[in-house]
Amino acid sequence: MTNRTHLLAIAAATAILSGCAGTTPTLGGASTVATGSAGGETAANANSQLEKCDRSLGTLTVHEDASAPWYQHLSQYKLGSTVPVLRLMIQQSNCFVVIERGAAMNNMREERALAESGEMRANSNFGKGQMVAADYTMTPSITFSQKGTQGISGALGGFGLIGSVAGMVAGGMKANEASTTLLMVDNRSGVQLAAAEGSAKNYDFNMFGGLFSGGFAGASGYSKTPEGKILVASFMDSYNQLVKAVRNYKAQEVQGGLGTGGALGVQGGTTPASLNAAAAPQAPASAKKKK
Repeated sequence: MTNRTHLLAIAAATAILSGCAGTTPTLGGASTVATGSAGGETAANANSQLEKCDRSLGTLTVHEDASAPWYQHLSQYKLGSTVPVLRLMIQQSNCFVVIERGAAMNNMREERALAESGEMRANSNFGKGQMVAADYTMTPSITFSQKGTQGISGALGGFGLIGSVAGMVAGGMKANEASTTLLMVDNRSGVQLAAAEGSAKNYDFNMFGGLFSGGFAGASGYSKTPEGKILVASFMDSYNQLVKAVRNYKAQEVQGGLGTGGALGVQGGTTPASLNAAAAPQAPASAKKKK
């Protein structure tokens, strides 16, 4: 490394350490794997890895269980609801028509209340019978793995940009993983139609571990990817798996009827399977012992 390059590397490292370095914000520069937009059945700038459908399979709403332990952990990562990003992916895929059953429902009720009070214009058309039913409900859940599941000590030693400075400040590299699931239920019958699990991984570069092992909060990682980006990637993986399943969907069939007793009968029962079991000839006790 020449003296000039060495000085530039030290200056760059000093700027990073002091927190004075910065760049002009760039539109789209902080996107996750869930990119772009959706309008009706069309999508713009969607991730090419997102699974898509030629036709919609029905209407769907997304429901989070705010009382679940995983939801409470989101605040630790300064993350909010997973619903908006899921709804974006769902609409971009054109596999389902997204139906509002979340916070905006309050605004919908307010508009209807205003119409009923007579405050709105006569042709506002907020009468009853216009809301679309949600055929399905999708429920997300998150499994957080332990941060730093894998480690590579001194991983930055080979970075040519910083050169010899890296030997002074290099810490290590750790892998973080996230696992997510999506469940889809038929709202009329309550039958679970599909379930999918997905996962994603990223790496933390603990560049300043050697210098600030005592805990300099502002320099925990040089190119650390936010936990939220892992989760979005994991949910896209989950959704892709679910779409693959429902595109080839075949309804489960139960002998004796779905929800009318099933194929397993019990003695004294009144379901078709139970009556069939009672009517079937019983083997003699001696024959049972020989078996």
